[in-house]
Amino acid sequence: MEITKREWPILVISGQFDARNDEGFRLRQLTRQLEEVEGCRVIPSYTYEDGYEIFRSRSDFGCILVDWDIPEEDPREGTTARELILGMRKRHRKVPIILLTGRGRMDRIPSEVLRQVNDCLWKTSETISFMAGRIESHVKDYVRAVYPPFFGAMVEYANEFKFAWHTPGHMGGEGFLRSPAGVALFKFFGENVFRSDLSVSVPELGSLLEHSGVVGDAENNSARVFGADQTYYVLNGTSNVNQIIWRSQLVRDDIAFVDRNCHKSLNYAMVITDAYPVYMIPRRNKRGIIGPVRLSEFSPESIRRKIREDRLIPDGLKGNLVKMSALTNSTYDGVCYNVVNIKRQLEKSVENLHFDEAWYAYARFHPIYKDHYGMADDELDEDHPPIFCSQSTHKLLTAFSQASMLHIKDGGRVKIDPDEFNESYMMHGSTSPQYTMIASLDVATRMMDDNGQTMMNDIILGAIRLRQKVVRIGQDLRKENGNDWFFGMWQPRKIKVDGKITPFEQVDPEFLASHQEPWVMSSQNNWHGFEELEENHCMLDPIKLTFTTPGIDDDGNMEDEGIPASIVTDYLIRNGIVCEKTDYYSFLLLNSLGTTEAKQGTLLSALLRFRDLYDADTPLREVFPGLVNEYPDAYGKVGLKQHCNDIHSYWREHRILDKMQDAFQVIPDQAMKPSEAYHQVVRKNVEFVELDQMMGRTPAVMMVPYPPGIPIMMGGEMMNEKAGPIFEYLKLRQDFENAFPGYESEIHGVERTERGGEKFFRTLCVKE
Repeated sequence: MEITKREWPILVISGQFDARNDEGFRLRQLTRQLEEVEGCRVIPSYTYEDGYEIFRSRSDFGCILVDWDIPEEDPREGTTARELILGMRKRHRKVPIILLTGRGRMDRIPSEVLRQVNDCLWKTSETISFMAGRIESHVKDYVRAVYPPFFGAMVEYANEFKFAWHTPGHMGGEGFLRSPAGVALFKFFGENVFRSDLSVSVPELGSLLEHSGVVGDAENNSARVFGADQTYYVLNGTSNVNQIIWRSQLVRDDIAFVDRNCHKSLNYAMVITDAYPVYMIPRRNKRGIIGPVRLSEFSPESIRRKIREDRLIPDGLKGNLVKMSALTNSTYDGVCYNVVNIKRQLEKSVENLHFDEAWYAYARFHPIYKDHYGMADDELDEDHPPIFCSQSTHKLLTAFSQASMLHIKDGGRVKIDPDEFNESYMMHGSTSPQYTMIASLDVATRMMDDNGQTMMNDIILGAIRLRQKVVRIGQDLRKENGNDWFFGMWQPRKIKVDGKITPFEQVDPEFLASHQEPWVMSSQNNWHGFEELEENHCMLDPIKLTFTTPGIDDDGNMEDEGIPASIVTDYLIRNGIVCEKTDYYSFLLLNSLGTTEAKQGTLLSALLRFRDLYDADTPLREVFPGLVNEYPDAYGKVGLKQHCNDIHSYWREHRILDKMQDAFQVIPDQAMKPSEAYHQVVRKNVEFVELDQMMGRTPAVMMVPYPPGIPIMMGGEMMNEKAGPIFEYLKLRQDFENAFPGYESEIHGVERTERGGEKFFRTLCVKE
């Protein structure tokens, strides 16, 4: 493999670059030798402190040279070489660190330092060419090892410049050069993207469908790193992972025990497998935030009761074990289950356990999440069933979009046969895989294997500091003006530290990042709002940041004034800040690997500007000119504060949060399985029915309102008296859209028709 050494510079930390002595002269000679003869690039740093900051800010160094003697040459140096080397090694386990020294004996250097360095060079004894050659050798060996198995093989193949006589049709990018539009695409992405877009005809890269060769090596390596017995790379997102898992284990009329808040891909898995669903129902707090399923719902008694009371499951099947359970972990609001406790309940009733961890692929790599993820290394008895985890490696790790992983941990007695399982995998996998996506999964694995805990610790610390900063801003504003306000955070308010109760914002961030206890939810410290919460059942993920907006308190009481979260997030979007999820009075942001302090500062600045605009009741045409231009009669004379409070007053008067709560606690009567409802769609035995005429009808498709983005009704469930709260909630959403034009929300499965300037919801129902 060709090593481009200048792309992997050498960081040299020394105070001798400008010294007018022999050591300074030789250091300058060494720098010239490395750059002009060896083809490397040198980045100088004059102090340990500056060197560490440079090192901490980037990960592209091919080698680090540390001068042991700076403190003797510059008494102002406040850091020691020992502290620097141990700190760097803690952050990066494999980057070569070479110690430079020229005074005294080797016995001055502690063994703990010698254990962490790769080489020692005497500044005045070896020749310049020898030292440069040795350093260059370290760079080449390290950079070669940086490339994990599949990615390295792909790069090596692309660099051989072979003539392609196989698919894809652009053949390494050449095809794009025949058209101006193609040239534009080629120039934008660069040649390497196209040279690495290869065909299954390339034997050197193995087979994704057969999990052989270097791609099989990469999957096996990912299994080791993520704690699985088997790992599969899936290139059509975690939606496809869920389909593969379910297709591999369920057939017609099997019973599935499913989180009602699960992703729609799992609902479609029920359609495809023709299974009978039985649902677990999560709690919600008074703010509308989704919480955990009660631990008691996982008990054998509760599961048997749900099956016994289900009117759709034939009596002859009600004695069967549940074939598959599916639980979302973590939830969309960052609630993570103690999976060990749940496994011990479910293993008594369920043949296969599935944890949908799409937003949670990083949990294994920091001790704060101990026992709260599916592939946890816990002591399970020999009867525990196989465990499946679906992870969106592209969401909060570093894979390309749609690149996901499927992890399997074998049961105590039941092992998942790879050949049998692969039938389901091949059913859903493409015969033309995108090799750059495979490489991104391979690299994401290597990144977490090399220094995953360090990266995750940085992310968690950054999230905690942002959480504390938000609280302090609010406190400072209230000190200046007792009636002032700012946004809040859904998080603990008091933390026990060494037996003393301390305000969250005053706790050392390092303590919060290294102890799980502050994040574990309990009934004794009910900041979360979930009633009768079991001990050690779930925790809040520190990196999932739920901001709260004024207008409602923890008990669900609507205040006189309020700020709908959607207005805030619309403002943030206009300022280049995109949130992950927006509810009525809260919005979610993710502090992930790509988050920087600059992004955090920009966010806080935008939130403070919104506060100022709100307090000044700035004309809406200045804040949201597009909205006002489209609906001048509705909003042309309205200010931001008035607009927020008009919507807030509407929601308060119509009790929208109460109605949402009531709607999502109902499991409607089932007229048919979800699969049978879909069959009615395929047979064209469906028709659109408007909401006002829907009572007594059976929707054929699921209806999924955003917020919160989970099904309120499944296909095959009846809109009858039991489903009345669902009808009332949808009716309120319809009326709200007519009262406030421009606020049309996303509801999957619901279309809109318009008559006389008014909008009406409609959905596909089974014909009568």
